[in-house]
Amino acid sequence: MIKGISEINRRNFDKAAKHPLQSWAWGEFRKKTGVGLSRFGFGKKSIEDVFQITWHRIPYTKFCIGYCPKSTIPNKEEVTMIKAEAEKRGAIFVKFEPNEKINTETEKKIIALEKEFNFVKGKPLFTKYTFQLDISKSEEELLKNMHQKTRYNLRLAEKRGVEIIEDSSEVGFEDYWKLMEETTKRQGFFAHGKEYHCKMWQTMTESGMGHLFKAVYEGKTLTAWMVFILNDTIYYPYGASSNENREVMASNLMMWEVIRYGKKQGCRLFDMWGSLGPTPDIKDPWYGFHKFKQGYGAELVEFLGSFDLVVKPTLYKLYGLTDRLRWVGLKLLAGLRK
Repeated sequence: MIKGISEINRRNFDKAAKHPLQSWAWGEFRKKTGVGLSRFGFGKKSIEDVFQITWHRIPYTKFCIGYCPKSTIPNKEEVTMIKAEAEKRGAIFVKFEPNEKINTETEKKIIALEKEFNFVKGKPLFTKYTFQLDISKSEEELLKNMHQKTRYNLRLAEKRGVEIIEDSSEVGFEDYWKLMEETTKRQGFFAHGKEYHCKMWQTMTESGMGHLFKAVYEGKTLTAWMVFILNDTIYYPYGASSNENREVMASNLMMWEVIRYGKKQGCRLFDMWGSLGPTPDIKDPWYGFHKFKQGYGAELVEFLGSFDLVVKPTLYKLYGLTDRLRWVGLKLLAGLRK
């Protein structure tokens, strides 16, 4: 086991990371936002499993919570070491959301942890589902597998003269942020502020993992996306769009050009970073995004979900109550922004 991994291990750390949220660059970004960070690496001869945990202080208390998103499933040894670190930091619990598909084998691993530790199902912070598209296929096959309307829309955008441009410059970021503000206000979603997104853009692009794209029509930026590339997978974590000229279908062409970009970079998989489940509610505010992604012929993938390694049981129950009240307040705030 390697704890407190240094910069010299960065490349091997990223090779073992199962998701951008476990990447070295993401950890550096989160440190810039003021949260604590621990990195663990496990393996016999080289780093095979990594666990990057952020520590979030609970205001006006001496306690914190740990968050380990999109890692592998920890084994007994790994949990024991992570729990010791959590105790030292005064954590009430550590939340794990493994980047592991739900199946018999992965469920057995979770059951084993539940028997050995106070390891319980927790409130999800990251969606349990996503769409993943095999982009190792030819462009012709990818187009053929799309929904007919999706294919029509991206061709329409091409005919209308929409251009997709990679622009990771400061100008590109300002275009992205302007649209992000517009989108969150229009949709009534809660989102991080400009400083958070700026630090993320700077850190991820400097690492070579992050890329900003924008769709331009008649001199106006209609859509802006931030994408990440890690190992053989391209990810679409953040996107925003204008309410103007929606008829030119800029977002449809954006998705297609990002797919093509991923192929050129040697990626074999496109992870769309989240979706609703197999029976989505058409009234859900995320339904439009779900249908948009589904139109590209991607596979709906279900992950294991969210689990909490409880370190302080009594405080864990109290935290659950106050957290529910907090989210009620945030939803009300988002509603007022509409």
